[in-house]
Amino acid sequence: MVKKAYKFRLYPNTEQGECFQWTLERCRELYNAAIEERRYAYQRVKRDAGYYDRETRQALTGEYAATFSKQSEQLPGIKEERPEYQEIYSQILQDVLRRVDKAFERFFERVKEGKLPGYPRYKSDASYHSFTYPQSGFGRSDDLLLRLSLSKIGDIKVKWHRLPEGRIKTCTIKREGTHWYVIFTCEVERALLYHPTEEVVGLDMGLLHFATLDDGSTIENPRYYRRAESSLQAAQQALSRKKRRSARRRKQARLVGRHHRRIRNQRRDFQHKAARKLVNGYQVIVFEKLQPKAMSRRPKPKPAETTGEYLPNGASAKAGLNKSILDAGWGQFQQLCVSKAEWAGSRVLFVDPQNTSQRCSGCGTIVPKDLDERWHSCPHCGLELDRDHNSALDIKRLGLLLLAQEHQARTVPSGDAPLRSPRL
Repeated sequence: MVKKAYKFRLYPNTEQGECFQWTLERCRELYNAAIEERRYAYQRVKRDAGYYDRETRQALTGEYAATFSKQSEQLPGIKEERPEYQEIYSQILQDVLRRVDKAFERFFERVKEGKLPGYPRYKSDASYHSFTYPQSGFGRSDDLLLRLSLSKIGDIKVKWHRLPEGRIKTCTIKREGTHWYVIFTCEVERALLYHPTEEVVGLDMGLLHFATLDDGSTIENPRYYRRAESSLQAAQQALSRKKRRSARRRKQARLVGRHHRRIRNQRRDFQHKAARKLVNGYQVIVFEKLQPKAMSRRPKPKPAETTGEYLPNGASAKAGLNKSILDAGWGQFQQLCVSKAEWAGSRVLFVDPQNTSQRCSGCGTIVPKDLDERWHSCPHCGLELDRDHNSALDIKRLGLLLLAQEHQARTVPSGDAPLRSPRL
């Protein structure tokens, strides 16, 4: 059993939209109050005012652990003091406190691992977007329109572009700008699938072309952000001229957000379609193990040793390159390929990207090339082809070598020591 999420657009009327926003605001107040109480309890008495009683939770597991609580026990008192919370389904409020508890658990995990902890923050209206029905209180109505029925809210019109599969576990109502969505988390049984082909493909991700396949074909880069950059720039300039905390500034901010959502939706739609075409056509897809975050990092300043001034470090040119890298969205595309491959009987492999653009795919010789040199010409074997095509062929070779190593490891007898894998 695996978890799968389904997202649908909601079309609430004016009253239901106001109820959504009102519920979201009450949940945000409860979230911030829970963080404040835990901060105060730790500062004063060095005790954890968590959702559960930590000592009791260690002794009890399962459904009994939830009956011994701290912050959750205060919900009835909060409803008596704040009668408006009685208008919210009880499990929504419990889920808010669980969300706080998970935030602190992840905080302490990062502290133990020595990472940058990042203490849980208070949420503003711009950073708190959803509330969840964790177990019950939701369902589809029985009418022909198949509306979504939510406890203490009503029946809401939904765009059912497909029906959820499996057993629905949670229902999350999310706000994105002025739009509302419902997200169902379902438990689905994944059957063992076999891909109809045995084809292996290597892809070289780039900016001139979004991806180049080992057969020489390309997936063109749509450059959605670059295309919309002028209109987005005009909207952001208009936003900067508006008076802070004014109604016109809020209206312009929503317009800027609409531009960004349109770019995001276009990019994600393109990547979904491209990933689906790949996983349906090839059994094994080989990528480089890229790190877009590190590749788009700004260059460090270069101070002069004598004058104390800063030398040119190419930051202006690197800024344009970084923008194009982030616009391409390589990491998101590779994640979509991985998730779709699991449901299509395909497989995605990642290989070391070192020297894939310099190594000759014909003889393996390193042929140094600058970034602006787009043609591969090997002086040893005479191979002449496009630089990205050569990289895709080398990536496929590394993927086939990785598959051969895995097959060899599976066929080694149990009593013999496995052979050491050669360095790629």
